[in-house]
Amino acid sequence: MMTHNHPLGRRIVRLVGKAIAEHKMIRAGDRVAIGLSGGKDSTTLLHALLTLKQRAPIAFELQAFTVEQGKFLGSLAGLKDHLSKLGVPWRLWEDRPSLNLLRDAVEHGCDLCSRYRRRAVYQLAQEMGANVIAFGHTADDFAEAMLRNLVFTGVVKPLPPVAVSSGKDFRLIRPLLYVDEETIRAYSQSSFLPITPCACSLREGARSKIRGFLESLVADNPHVRSNLVSAGVQVWKERRALGSEMAAAEEAAQEI
Repeated sequence: MMTHNHPLGRRIVRLVGKAIAEHKMIRAGDRVAIGLSGGKDSTTLLHALLTLKQRAPIAFELQAFTVEQGKFLGSLAGLKDHLSKLGVPWRLWEDRPSLNLLRDAVEHGCDLCSRYRRRAVYQLAQEMGANVIAFGHTADDFAEAMLRNLVFTGVVKPLPPVAVSSGKDFRLIRPLLYVDEETIRAYSQSSFLPITPCACSLREGARSKIRGFLESLVADNPHVRSNLVSAGVQVWKERRALGSEMAAAEEAAQEI
């Protein structure tokens, strides 16, 4: 949980609270399940939501889960102990289809892993009695998604801050919408958060190229990231206003 005397913690809590309030991400009585990837982003989100849970004028429940797809580069024991100390209920799901891919050395790409992970996330959330699923996508992820989709698909397709699952069972939220990775990295290091990286973070591909390009732009103009986030949110709001069920279904499938 973020302490009042931690300047980065206060900034993160303020920005997460802003995203939640602006887009009505969490409502009274919600049962929120946070998807913990083992990385700094989702663990920081957990701390922010725990802090907001104490301060919020509405009551909501908070729990966490992790999907094991056989790609963690270390033990999750540190994360388990950390959650125990915080008093957060946690489920670890070993996804057999994903593990079988690795066992059988089946060639596959990110799309297949993502599909397996999405199925596991929904099943886990249902078993945990959650109606809201929170993901740790940051401002950098939102900006990169805008660039990646524009460059590689020719479509302006933002990552949605809020979406509804295709079966309308869950609200999917991304409260780190306005928090950049540099801030999270600094908070994570100063707070000694238990981090277990995933092998996927080491892969070179379209995402890493877009990330490098974005970093070069931000080095010259620090407003580039926030401009892309603002543009993406505006496009998302306009499309949402149209009430397109197809667009909503597409949104729900993104980046899980």
